Amino acid sequence: MNLDSLKGSILNFLNSEKTKNQKIYFTISLGWILFIGYLTWFNGLRNPSIDKSFRWDEWVWFGIVPALSPYLFYFIWRKKD
Repeated sequence: MNLDSLKGSILNFLNSEKTKNQKIYFTISLGWILFIGYLTWFNGLRNPSIDKSFRWDEWVWFGIVPALSPYLFYFIWRKKD
């Protein structure tokens, strides 16, 4: 895939007018990702072992994947105009 077309698609998405419902869904998704990131960080601090690092795999699987999967299903099942 051409990087210029990908860049154009992203800029087109960001510059388009969003409805109120879209803004609410984006806010909920971003809030979920940040909330799970905080919980992952906090649980890493409370871990009794010596390793206090951030668990990236937990954050991806419990934060990012559930937040982005509804959008994936929407793009798969939406009606084509």
